[in-house]
Amino acid sequence: MEASYRFFENKDCKYFPCHQGMEGADFNCLFCYCPMNPYADCLGNPTYITNRYGKRIKDCTNCTFPHRPQNYDAIMDFLKNKNQ
Repeated sequence: MEASYRFFENKDCKYFPCHQGMEGADFNCLFCYCPMNPYADCLGNPTYITNRYGKRIKDCTNCTFPHRPQNYDAIMDFLKNKNQ
């Protein structure tokens, strides 16, 4: 596979696929832990919940952005811009 560093899929993972709505699609496990998670302005579509202590917490449960193969370049550009 050309440019295989950009994509891998682990169908043997007990959590695969870890997001609903991605069944049958190319599912990129490369960003299993999303590198954009620490950023409020990430490219995905997180929601925010408030815990019992009143703290606002980012919830990425329904975000599939990092698992879509075509988003690899956008994620890498986002991270490059954050680290300048």
